Amino acid sequence: MNVAIIDYKMSNLHSVQAACKKVGLSSVITSDKGEILDAKIAILPGVGAFGEAMNHLAKSKLDDCIYKFIESGRPFIGICLGLQMLFDESEEFGIHSGLGIIKGLVRKFQFYEGENVKYPVPQIGWNKIRKNGAQWNETPLCKNRDNDFMYFVHSYYVVPDDEQVILTTTTYGKQKYCSSVQYKNIFASQFHPEKSGEIGLKIYQQLKTNLGDK
Repeated sequence: MNVAIIDYKMSNLHSVQAACKKVGLSSVITSDKGEILDAKIAILPGVGAFGEAMNHLAKSKLDDCIYKFIESGRPFIGICLGLQMLFDESEEFGIHSGLGIIKGLVRKFQFYEGENVKYPVPQIGWNKIRKNGAQWNETPLCKNRDNDFMYFVHSYYVVPDDEQVILTTTTYGKQKYCSSVQYKNIFASQFHPEKSGEIGLKIYQQLKTNLGDK
């Protein structure tokens, strides 16, 4: 089994599994810590409220499992809320502590209207990802291109303390923000690769390629 898709009862599981299947990655949707820790890749998807999601992780002790998996050095992928929970804290519905693996905060978009265009919150739809000066060669984005369109659904965005972890940026209204990170063995994105068509599938294809003969 290549991929463990972490099930904490509030995430977008089956579309992630469908993307894995499409590129030939065997996967299991699981909350079993043994299965997660035995996998070659772990994916933490996410849809919903930050505080509730963190409570689910803590109650099931999946937070400890995530720490152990990341410490192993194997590829760990966070998607949408799964990206945000890697950070120190979020201001969504009050202040809530995250996993604290990547230093930084989660902030809310402000509604913006300009040039006869409204930018409502949440952002729902397609938007461009831009390189943040760093090369993508050693990341899951290595088959993607600057200005590729990805699919987003979110009201909050991450603000890393260390800008060096920022892999891509995206602009919504007046807000230029971090839309993906690469930190050690972690790749995490605010956009949904599994909902981004063939462009998003390139990320899953690269995950499979990186496994090689491991």
